[in-house]
Amino acid sequence: MTTASDWTGRVGRTWAAEWQRTDRCFANLSPRLDAAIRESAPTGPFRAIDIGCGAGSTSLALAAARPDATITAIDLSPDLIAVARTRAAGTASLTIREGDAVATAQQLPSADLLFSRHGVMFFADPVAAFTGLRAAARPGARLVFSCFRDRSDNLWASELMEHVTGQRPTPPPGYVPGPFGFADRAATAAILASAGWAVDGATRVDFDYIAGSGSDPVADAADFFHHIGPLASALKEAADPALDDRLKSALVRYARDTVVAIPASAWIWRATATGEQP
Repeated sequence: MTTASDWTGRVGRTWAAEWQRTDRCFANLSPRLDAAIRESAPTGPFRAIDIGCGAGSTSLALAAARPDATITAIDLSPDLIAVARTRAAGTASLTIREGDAVATAQQLPSADLLFSRHGVMFFADPVAAFTGLRAAARPGARLVFSCFRDRSDNLWASELMEHVTGQRPTPPPGYVPGPFGFADRAATAAILASAGWAVDGATRVDFDYIAGSGSDPVADAADFFHHIGPLASALKEAADPALDDRLKSALVRYARDTVVAIPASAWIWRATATGEQP
């Protein structure tokens, strides 16, 4: 389980160093999410908050599409914030802030739009977190976020793990903060409803997760998985060079031309802030 202290420390540093490769992983999902965010934005000037902005890609996409927006992007990781600020230099409509997304959002003027690319699955108490975000939103504000569907629909985290370690991960019951915390559609809908959000829908998006590219995409993907994702911990803990060979042999089946593309699946959620806070 990834905690807040992980994001402010080691995990945040790793993701900051790997932001270009993590952006590449979502290259086939991000356009769908960006479109959903634009479609949910009001006409005319508006205020928006990016929850767990990471390296800032989603905020930058919105700022480019809607220069009339005032966007605040928030993340716990000082290292990711540093990357986002560098990338956002010269984008006057975008402010990057380091801190807890829920607490920081409540210090800002009420938002018309809240959004996130895979940044909301790590809350220790998701009902409390989304209730806090509801408090940061005006009535009728829109919420749009993406999150992974079930681990079994994301072969980079299920089939690949089983091939390398010999064990298929068994998800614990109930909500656990992490990449698959919001995989269960019914449970996620209940969390949002309890927190004062009227669910508008959840769209399934199947996409290719680009884990490697270049002249040797298999080696690139193997190196990436040594740093990012559930395999990284397993490989580090095992400290067995043979596992690297098994990883590469598993990745070969997903290699085509100059990329390693692994089947993945996500939800894109849309919700509206109700008239009264819970």
